[in-house]
Amino acid sequence: MEVEPTDIAGKILALLRDAGSTHYLDHDQKKNTTHSVDGKEKTPDQTTKENPITEIAKKLDTPILIAAKNGITEIVDEILKYFPVAIDDLNVDKKNIVLLAVENRQPNVYQLLLTRKDLQKESVFGQVDNEGNSAQHLAARLGDYKPWRIPGAALQMQWENKWHEYVKNSMPLNFFPRHNNQGETPRDLFTKTHKDLVKNGSEWLTNTSQSCSVVAALIATVAFASANTIPGGFNEDTGIPVLQNKPGFDLFAISSLVALCFSLTALVMFLAILTSRYEETDFGKHLPRKLLLGLTSLFVSIAAMLLSFCGGHFFVLKEELKFAAFPVYAVTCLPVTFFAAAQFPLYFDLLRATFSKVPQRSSKIVH
Repeated sequence: MEVEPTDIAGKILALLRDAGSTHYLDHDQKKNTTHSVDGKEKTPDQTTKENPITEIAKKLDTPILIAAKNGITEIVDEILKYFPVAIDDLNVDKKNIVLLAVENRQPNVYQLLLTRKDLQKESVFGQVDNEGNSAQHLAARLGDYKPWRIPGAALQMQWENKWHEYVKNSMPLNFFPRHNNQGETPRDLFTKTHKDLVKNGSEWLTNTSQSCSVVAALIATVAFASANTIPGGFNEDTGIPVLQNKPGFDLFAISSLVALCFSLTALVMFLAILTSRYEETDFGKHLPRKLLLGLTSLFVSIAAMLLSFCGGHFFVLKEELKFAAFPVYAVTCLPVTFFAAAQFPLYFDLLRATFSKVPQRSSKIVH
């Protein structure tokens, strides 16, 4: 018999409520009276050493902190509903639910906390850990675990920029960047911890732009040559193309012009990337948009070049072979189609990263 996921979630939440009711009992009642074996109450002075299990439990994260660290928004919301005092829970590093959500890149939990009206945002979002790091510091610091599972260091750097800016802009207006115990501002920490990622992203963008610019230059050369070679030639008396107003000729003329324009646009975009300074702030908007525009123009120019070839080749065939040429044209397009299909995952990741306001974690595995 299969168990519905909703039933499992309900049982987990019920267990957490039972466990939480013990954890979030009034601490004053616990420390004012304790019970001996015979049932008589003892004062705190009469109480001996604290239970070792209790000391270990103090070092462990509470259920809401564990849920926030792992991005389980349903459990976070349920605990806050039944035990609002859980919002004040801290771990051994003095990190509360906001700091853990920011540090572990959990946008769903962070958005849940932003939208709750019953929170005192001044105290919850203004919490600092034992090293003096605020939420902005933890958003700026690059940890060992990278949840943005997307290919390419440049796109990872883009997500990091977006996450830092999102947390920074979501802070209350009276919050100003502060220094941690090492005297570092969030921007200083961002620059310090992202040096290697900026270097790797610069190399990745350089290699990608060099490869794509070669392809764009070849397409531009072929498109320019084909645009100046008119099938059928010109009428000697009027100078008008002989095959004008033919469907195949119109397809050839338009597609060759489109291929030339878009291939030159792609070439300019890739050259702009190659001549960029590769500053850390450039990875947020400027470089990804140039790469996106360059790849889009490159794909359009490849498709237009194929259409131009098919349109020009159509006049070479005999009348009885023209219908048989369509399967040949389809087979000719297969290699380019496979190339485009191989590049589409990168293209869609770049598209999503460029136009998404809030960076989202991905479940994809990137080797």
